[in-house]
Amino acid sequence: MKYALRGITAEELSYSMNRIKMDKDAKFEIKPQFSRTVRRVNENDKVWFLSLEVKVESTEEAPKPFNLKARLVGVFEAEDIADEMDRRDLVINMTEIVYPYLRAAVSSLTANAFINPMMLPVIPAGTMFPEDRGEVPAEDSLQN
Repeated sequence: MKYALRGITAEELSYSMNRIKMDKDAKFEIKPQFSRTVRRVNENDKVWFLSLEVKVESTEEAPKPFNLKARLVGVFEAEDIADEMDRRDLVINMTEIVYPYLRAAVSSLTANAFINPMMLPVIPAGTMFPEDRGEVPAEDSLQN
């Protein structure tokens, strides 16, 4: 299997402050939610797109001081994907390549909003999503 990153694009970056009443010593538990989509181009099966998204959303049950959404898309060229195991490895590797850019975008977005920068955790390759860890059968998120 061979693959190469051909480009990364910020498809969506948004931040909005929530005016919520809070105690002086209040602490918020901010749990970012991650999602990923993988697509291939019908006309050229060597081109792969990996969309990686993180969201922080305030709800009544779990208020947050802000809402945030960042979605980056990596464009890859890959060949010699022989079987499902190669596909799984490729998706993990593409995720590992795009994730540091997503971390940087979130940190920059929050710093530019004049709040303490939000630093997403460093996540080892292959552990970010349950299907990568083999815990849950992978849903078919591959779209042609």
